Amino acid sequence: MAKKKKAWGGRFTGRTNKEVEEFTSSLEVDRRFYKYDILGSIAHAKALFNAHVINSKECNKIIKGLQQILKGFESRKLKMKVEYEDVHMNVEKMLIDKIGHLGKKLHTGRSRNDQVATDLRMYLKDEVVAVIGLLKELQTTLIDLAEDSTDVIIPGYTHMQRAQPVLLAHHFMAYFEMFMRDRERLADAFRRIDVLPLGSGALAGSSFNIKRDLVAKELGFSRISRNSMDSVSDRDFVIEVASAVSMVMMHLSRLCEELVIWSTYEFSFIEISDSFTTGSSVMPQKKNPDVAELVRGKTGRVYGDLLALLTTMKGLPLAYNRDMQEDKEAVFDAIDTSKNCINIIAKMLAVTKVNKKVLEVTARKGFLTATEIANYLVDKGVPFRQAHETVGKIIISCLESNMQLDYLSAKEFKKFSEKFDVDITRVVSADHSVKAKDIAGGTAPSRVKEAIKKAKALLKG
Repeated sequence: MAKKKKAWGGRFTGRTNKEVEEFTSSLEVDRRFYKYDILGSIAHAKALFNAHVINSKECNKIIKGLQQILKGFESRKLKMKVEYEDVHMNVEKMLIDKIGHLGKKLHTGRSRNDQVATDLRMYLKDEVVAVIGLLKELQTTLIDLAEDSTDVIIPGYTHMQRAQPVLLAHHFMAYFEMFMRDRERLADAFRRIDVLPLGSGALAGSSFNIKRDLVAKELGFSRISRNSMDSVSDRDFVIEVASAVSMVMMHLSRLCEELVIWSTYEFSFIEISDSFTTGSSVMPQKKNPDVAELVRGKTGRVYGDLLALLTTMKGLPLAYNRDMQEDKEAVFDAIDTSKNCINIIAKMLAVTKVNKKVLEVTARKGFLTATEIANYLVDKGVPFRQAHETVGKIIISCLESNMQLDYLSAKEFKKFSEKFDVDITRVVSADHSVKAKDIAGGTAPSRVKEAIKKAKALLKG
């Protein structure tokens, strides 16, 4: 005969294969839902009372039993068992063991399908808030770095070739903007997570008069789902969160790529603290940026979680299918990984040293102010394309004579155009070039300080 401990065992006459029990169990993954599952069950018990399915005394006894189970989990005195398949059935079995036959009434009017969807949404709401909080801490660190670098000029790059001089503070604030967009994406995703599926049943809704709006209010949801079939089979919100944290990881990876490059002997723009680097087992001189490299590597892992979710959902008919059990491990990993990475990078950046003297010398090399010279000629009435060609010839001459632009005299500039005057020697400085970008969003010191001020206000808002 079938084991009576199976909640769905009435239909079956044979025993479940032990390997099938282990294969189908989701307990090792969804056990982290215990708090949300119990809170959802408490709200459902109240809904059953309001629907006159259970009386006040029964409702109170169920709620008290669930609260005791929650305390048992939090104190780690209660342990779940794999034979009960998942967190939902474990909680239900514990409740029945604690309060007897009455515990069997709790599942009236609901299914594990709407139950797990509710747990998952409650969990993701908390996790999205946590990720946003960590991003805010990272942004605070970036602002601190920017404020300490408003007088530091570095080479800006395109195609990894030196392009134009920019303030290091401006560079840091570019990442502030990336992570601001990440926060906005997550906040927007939160709106679509914040929908209560409980009351949808297995797929068709409930025959009992469940006041779903009251349940939503009890559990902190802003609204209820509109279609029971969509409600239990929707995992868009899971994919959206995985997508949002994938973009977070992409931005972290870009930052880490630069940290790795900047910390090389060839660049020496920064020095990463000993506390966030490792050595070599063979080469005594090595100081490896392992944290940055690991974050860069873990980005691919989070991308894989997103792809796994998309692939799982791509061919599923309505409504719930057991394939969807695979959603949790992927999104849990994506969130856990991104949270760890955001946290460790913020801490690493806070103790990373900027080699200002190296940058001061570096910013004078590589013909970074060539565009300013072309703009100078434009101000003198020379068409830009003609000015561009003239400056190109100056660069060739400098390369042939191993000269930098700020080494040239006004007389030497005049060899290429009579439009040059003595003030050209001021124009070719990196400092002048940076100050000249005095436009909204530009790298001029006044604009960068203004951006930092606005960023601080955004974080307070």
